[in-house]
Amino acid sequence: MLTEKKIGVLMGGTSAEREVSLKSGDAIFRALKNLGYNVSAVDVGTDICEMLKKEKIEIAFLALHGGVGEDGSIQGLLEVMGIPYTGSGVLASALAMDKLASKKVFSYHGIPVPRFEVVTKTQASLKGSVTFPVVVKPSREGSSIGVSVVKEKEELDEALKTAFSFDDTAIVEEYIEGREIHIGVLGRKVLGGVEVRPRRGFYDYTAKYSTEAGTEYILPPELDEHTYEKAKTTALNAHLALGCSGATRVDLRVDNKGNPYVLEVNTIPGMTETSLLPKIAKQTGLDFPSLIEEILKDALSRMEANAGEK
Repeated sequence: MLTEKKIGVLMGGTSAEREVSLKSGDAIFRALKNLGYNVSAVDVGTDICEMLKKEKIEIAFLALHGGVGEDGSIQGLLEVMGIPYTGSGVLASALAMDKLASKKVFSYHGIPVPRFEVVTKTQASLKGSVTFPVVVKPSREGSSIGVSVVKEKEELDEALKTAFSFDDTAIVEEYIEGREIHIGVLGRKVLGGVEVRPRRGFYDYTAKYSTEAGTEYILPPELDEHTYEKAKTTALNAHLALGCSGATRVDLRVDNKGNPYVLEVNTIPGMTETSLLPKIAKQTGLDFPSLIEEILKDALSRMEANAGEK
């Protein structure tokens, strides 16, 4: 029985998203504990292999945001140790974490993305293929860390400096006027979506995780049925194109003509009290504990399927 297996909720880590990860992990740990599972909270450090062995972890529930938690590193380690885990595999995690790599995959599959340019520390200038306003972001970060909306060219250098403090490569992409829509996916099924209207004008780190930010969440999004279905289909296509598993949250902008553009796919979405995936799931009848259990069952079913193929 699944309740008899030792589950480790892997959280914390060393990325810039450590504090959010600890909150997500704590919420997941408490939900599993209340459901009767044999569960331990594991703060991931350099001794993670020893910790997993010491705690005799049989299944890992990943609540690590950013860094080695989402870039395929921890997934690879768990593969080597023979420990099944929630969420996407090594390659899908690495692709989703790298915004440039994922944009290339999306473009190959005909999935719309905003026009963009790649800028590095050694070549910190634009070629001119995108027009202002633009969004500047590190290629490999999450939770909108290091992201800036730049309205004028004079603000670009400072925005690039911020992005480069997190990564040697930055993405400068066209700012899509319209609505911010987030779609939740579990397995190969769309759970639904939420429209985000931040009071601050931009859905940054503070707007995402502060209960004081005054962000408005519209469930379901205020889109006509055709546009909403188009957004959901686009999100699912992005999830599948990267080869994602488990639960993801796909972030999109829908322009004023109803055209959706994929910004990124989050392979380990936040699970805090203000997180979007739990809000989306609740609209489909999945409360927080039920969502956590479905994610866990998804991991187990994939583990059994892989065992059957060997």
